[in-house]
Amino acid sequence: MVHIINKEDSVYNRFLAELRDKEIQKDPLRFRRNLERVGEVMAYEISKTFRYSTRQVQTPINVADVRLADEEVVVASVLRAGLPFHQGFLNYFDRSGSAFISARRKYKENHIDFEIRFDSIYTPSLEGKQLLLVDPMLATGASIVVAYHELLKQGGRPAHTHIAAIVSSLQGIERLTEALKDEPVTVWTGALDEHLTESCYIDPGIGDAGDLAFGEKL
Repeated sequence: MVHIINKEDSVYNRFLAELRDKEIQKDPLRFRRNLERVGEVMAYEISKTFRYSTRQVQTPINVADVRLADEEVVVASVLRAGLPFHQGFLNYFDRSGSAFISARRKYKENHIDFEIRFDSIYTPSLEGKQLLLVDPMLATGASIVVAYHELLKQGGRPAHTHIAAIVSSLQGIERLTEALKDEPVTVWTGALDEHLTESCYIDPGIGDAGDLAFGEKL
């Protein structure tokens, strides 16, 4: 199942518009904050799919019934662009565990073709939990597919996985849904763009989210 958040009008679209705007992008502080804010919105939407049960809390006046999630959550993100996005999810799932994946594109001599290189993965146990695998940009889908399988190899099998991206390409979504069609996975994207550039960046997309958030890398 694929959810596309900007198909419905909400304040999310303001945050997305500012992330796309090349003038507003010049302020890295605001760019990082918008990454965080869209993470908060997506966390809220994903929380609606969890199992809930009734608990009781003691107020200063009497006992109140409240509905609380029964799920344990692990938020996993791909360094480095994923850090502010990850924080947005943690703001809402503040008792969750965290997993981090160090991955990068290794371009070939033509500077167009590339392979995904994984340096390291750090994860708590995923067994029976809700895994939120979050990455701002879902371009080809290659890194997310590999990250998913590597996380399961090290952390065990979650009850369900939610893959969340701010902007996805149509090609990336198609690759992801085909590669993980037999897995308990739901995909959430803030926007779906139809094209990839020759260098596999989403068009119109956002640009290089890592560079915009943290400065250009060598």
